[in-house]
Amino acid sequence: MSADVSTAGQPDTSTDEREAVLAAARRAKEASVELAPLPRGPKDAALLAMADALLEHADEILAANAEDIARAEGNGTLANMIDRLRLTRERLQGMAQGLRDVAALPDPVGEVVRGFVRPNGLEVRQVRVPMGVVGIIYEARPNVTVDAAGLCLKSGNAALLRGSSSAYSSNTALIAVLQRALVAAGLPGDAVQLVPGESRESVKHLMRARGLVDVLIPRGGAGLIRSVVEESTVPVIETGVGNCHVYVDAEADVDMAVKILLNAKTQRTSVCNSAETLLVHEDVADAFLPVALPALREAGVTLHADEAVAKAAADAGIETVEATEDDWYAEYLSLDLAAKVVGSLDEAVTHIRTYGSGHTEAIVTRSQQAARRFVATVDSAGVAVNASTRFTDGGELGFGAEIGISTQKLHARGPMGLTELTSTKFVMTGEGTVRA
Repeated sequence: MSADVSTAGQPDTSTDEREAVLAAARRAKEASVELAPLPRGPKDAALLAMADALLEHADEILAANAEDIARAEGNGTLANMIDRLRLTRERLQGMAQGLRDVAALPDPVGEVVRGFVRPNGLEVRQVRVPMGVVGIIYEARPNVTVDAAGLCLKSGNAALLRGSSSAYSSNTALIAVLQRALVAAGLPGDAVQLVPGESRESVKHLMRARGLVDVLIPRGGAGLIRSVVEESTVPVIETGVGNCHVYVDAEADVDMAVKILLNAKTQRTSVCNSAETLLVHEDVADAFLPVALPALREAGVTLHADEAVAKAAADAGIETVEATEDDWYAEYLSLDLAAKVVGSLDEAVTHIRTYGSGHTEAIVTRSQQAARRFVATVDSAGVAVNASTRFTDGGELGFGAEIGISTQKLHARGPMGLTELTSTKFVMTGEGTVRA
């Protein structure tokens, strides 16, 4: 599933489609002007109304989602991708709770980042402000529609959303419900919109709407992200794929390591913070692997093993697949796991820096020195010490929800919550103060 971003070899569409996208962007721009000065109260009231509306209209939303699921199954879509697409009453309840959690968070808009007075008496304050219009291009995860709408609203931004065609029915129903709730709460419905059209050209028009769209955030696979970064004239905050690692150190507690590994790999495989590679220090391998490998087999995990792991598996009567170079780069999003024995912590870090995607890495160790070195030398957006990689998540970190996981090194890195959806302005206050 993709958000249909690539435009190579595609014919130009009519002027009408381009104008429809630009018209939506203009409406979003107007809505953003209305949202920017709002105090916290009206935004929180709208968020709570949106949460209630999701549950009140659950039947309508789930019926639309069933249409998307049926199309995906008919197209032979992989099971893990259908899992991303599927909505249930439980997931809708979680999405509604996410909106309520966002409403309970402090409003970042207006926060003074720093303030000081210059020798000439000029008062200077750096203040958080909304970005304006946030365009989000994402793959088949309808929950992103709600998360993005809520976070953008609370941070004073208008959201212009382009999900993949595979989730079109779900997203259309969700946006209709959210817009009605916004209007009922006294806010502009255009604060949350879907990008008109289902063609790849409509995405291109969004990516070229510089001056109307202030920032684009792609959320999905490597191909989607690369296309947006390379083709957009709108500034892009780059999110990344999740080739996450669990490193079991020489001084690891074996039972703890098995528990963390199983959670990181199997708790939910279709998400970017699930573990894809296991690295085991050779000094603990003889104690760890005989316990971990049967547990992984019991969980249905297929091991793509190096020679040392394959030998330990064979001794336990467990079949493995020979690991190739491609396996070390792989984001499986399935019950597959690449596994390797390493000679040192530094070798593990080198492996991660060579093959990793900069998302999240975990170390299991009782050594504070090893933990400190791992944290200092791993170059990733998230690092977990004696904890699962699955915690690199806006909800788990108390952000209420997230727009995505940024793996770049600009102002936003890691889970992108409310603060990451703001910029700043400098407010300079004087009393007839002029420059000498």
